[in-house]
Amino acid sequence: MTKVTLRLRMSNHDAHYGGNLVDGARMLGLFGDIATELLIRRDGDEGLFVAYDDVQFKAPVYAGDYIEAEGEIVSEGNSSRKMRFAAYKVIQARPDISDSACDVLEEPILVCQASGTCVVPKDKQRNNK
Repeated sequence: MTKVTLRLRMSNHDAHYGGNLVDGARMLGLFGDIATELLIRRDGDEGLFVAYDDVQFKAPVYAGDYIEAEGEIVSEGNSSRKMRFAAYKVIQARPDISDSACDVLEEPILVCQASGTCVVPKDKQRNNK
């Protein structure tokens, strides 16, 4: 099945809590974008995200960190698409050194994983496979 990956830097705008901590909901927003692309590629339609059935926040994310998020469709029904997602920190901000210091991580850090279900109504599916 198709896998979609996004990489982006968390900005000060993403920081929601003290110490420039990024709100976990930001990762879910990334997963929503990935789900949309997966549905467009699979069905030719954005579909609807119905529910997350599991979300686990594993490590903190801070402004300046680079996050790589990925997702894939793991099973399909007539109109439902079950998906799995993961987000990793691949570059870490180092404000303890300077305002612009960062480290490329030798091993990415899993910061969030989730699974959920999206639906594309039959009449909206253009890419029947």
